[in-house]
Amino acid sequence: MDIRKIAVLGAGQMGNGIAQVCAQAGYEVKMRDIDQKFIDKGLATIKKNLERGLKKGRITQEEIDASLGRIKGVLDLKEAVEDADLVIEAIPEIVKLKLDTWKAVDEAAPEHAILASNTSSISITQMAAVTKRPEKFIGMHFFNPVPVMGLVEIIKGQATTDETVKVIERVSHKVGKKTVLVNEAPGFAVNRLLVPAINEAIFAIQEGVATVEDMDTAIHLGLNWPMGPLTLADFVGLDTLLYISDYFVEEFKDSKYRAPALLRKMVRAGWVGRKSGMGFYDYSGEKPVPNRF
Repeated sequence: MDIRKIAVLGAGQMGNGIAQVCAQAGYEVKMRDIDQKFIDKGLATIKKNLERGLKKGRITQEEIDASLGRIKGVLDLKEAVEDADLVIEAIPEIVKLKLDTWKAVDEAAPEHAILASNTSSISITQMAAVTKRPEKFIGMHFFNPVPVMGLVEIIKGQATTDETVKVIERVSHKVGKKTVLVNEAPGFAVNRLLVPAINEAIFAIQEGVATVEDMDTAIHLGLNWPMGPLTLADFVGLDTLLYISDYFVEEFKDSKYRAPALLRKMVRAGWVGRKSGMGFYDYSGEKPVPNRF
């Protein structure tokens, strides 16, 4: 199957990154969100990312113009998917929201279109089951920031065919990513390890084991992570982390995946990380300042 047109649902930090790498790879992209301000912000982020590459000599102005010319921001879901060969969903990690979205997409997208979720934890089989094409439904999990991170996790649902896997492998390689194939399980491969690790760091902060800054420094230097777990939590979004933690507990029936009380309290306060300006760090100034707990 030849993929030429891609619809990306969501213009947030994951959606705009996916739209960018797809456009740079030569695909025609429609990036859809529910409000024009989100689309405008997503397009501005893409332009900023590409211009950063220009300054570093990694891309030409002609390539920037061509990539931006391949991306169209749209509000209407039907318009976004009606001629798509591949639909990639990158909306919040809320089960009902995803299921409702996929029902609508299935009705509007062409029969041949492959449906791929960028979910970081939710069941591919569960989402596929609300469509009439479960054999063409698959997980395509990018990592943040999408233009930089080199991996795509490909997740097979119960009915996903090998042909669908092959198509998504080809697309992933064309946008410059390496792939790993995993069978469906909550959190797949990466987040099954990562989310409990971040939560354990938050438990340590909650218990007064170390400061935010020292915990991040310890893991960054001691385990050679590119950033500390609390910086990473702020980057991912504490609300997303909480959604995943609660989903793990529900799916595994195992309390070891439980979210720390501190994480839940911060989300209730609206302190969800970089996107809100406040998380384990305060982002209101020129440089992030670690909070004290």
